[in-house]
Amino acid sequence: MSRVGKMPIVVPKGVDVTAGAETISVKGSLGTLVRLVNPLVEVKKDDDKLTFTPTNDSPEADAMSGTMRALVANMVGGVTKGFEKKLTLVGVGFRAAAQGGKLNLQIGFSHPVSKEMPAGVKVECPSQTEIVIKGFDRQAVGQVAAEVRALRPPEPYKGKGIRYVDEKVTIKETKKK
Repeated sequence: MSRVGKMPIVVPKGVDVTAGAETISVKGSLGTLVRLVNPLVEVKKDDDKLTFTPTNDSPEADAMSGTMRALVANMVGGVTKGFEKKLTLVGVGFRAAAQGGKLNLQIGFSHPVSKEMPAGVKVECPSQTEIVIKGFDRQAVGQVAAEVRALRPPEPYKGKGIRYVDEKVTIKETKKK
């Protein structure tokens, strides 16, 4: 059995988990998340613990038990604490501004770029060169952050562009005569 799949998830107070045959629903103070349960995995709820066991001895079922456990642990963490991704803008004249559910960017193009935020994802700009994307669904937060970064990824010669806060950009040496 998968090492991750063996560990039970302890459900904190204030979180309501409903495990059915086909879906699992997690409801907390920040929102509600629902996910389909893979037929190769059996989910059991005992008081405040969730356990995931493979339905047969195949390697796919074993791997999927660990995957489902990790996904549900992220759901429980999301509805209690939430997730956030931080991005920075590097470049002269690069600016970001959050207006409601929109992110307006000036990133070196001849026109401003506007990015609409999906439901459940919020964006903040503490300064003109910082972007903070928050939400309770880890997958949605990561996808929006990746889409914003893809608008202007860091280039390898000067490092200009949008990057994650903890991202290291390797600067290439320019061509010599």
